[in-house]
Amino acid sequence: MEEPEVHPDLEPIAFLLGRWEGAGVGGYPTIESFNFGQEIEFGHNGKPFLTYVSRTWLLDDAGNRVRPLATESGYWRPQPGRQVEVVLAHPTGIVEIYIGEVVFNKIELRTDVVARTESAKEYTAGHRLYGLVNGNLMWAYEMAAVGHPLTDHMSAELKKVA
Repeated sequence: MEEPEVHPDLEPIAFLLGRWEGAGVGGYPTIESFNFGQEIEFGHNGKPFLTYVSRTWLLDDAGNRVRPLATESGYWRPQPGRQVEVVLAHPTGIVEIYIGEVVFNKIELRTDVVARTESAKEYTAGHRLYGLVNGNLMWAYEMAAVGHPLTDHMSAELKKVA
């Protein structure tokens, strides 16, 4: 089957399309700092949204995979005026709706809604920054959880591989 044309509404966020791989660092007041590997895939089916899947895994000091960490999936929906809505689901029982703005090749997102299942850990807000820098996708994530305000949690640099 032929790859569908990219919907014109996706133009402001089309730079995200493809598969990205790389590594980053994480930490939080309640856990030890760690290094992780990541793969993100942004796709489309010709409609005005991007599909999104992210997988991360713990890396040892030599850069070898130790075990899976977080995974999330969802949809990125561009809106008029270079705005964007992002809907994310996590297997840990958390669903997030982010709203944000696209400025050139930078996207800043803040949670508008966070919903949790009864068994999910306390998580109340997120702030994410994505940007294309010298052809690499860089991102940073702050979260508010388990009684802490928005605090740096994870960041990574990813190279486009497909």
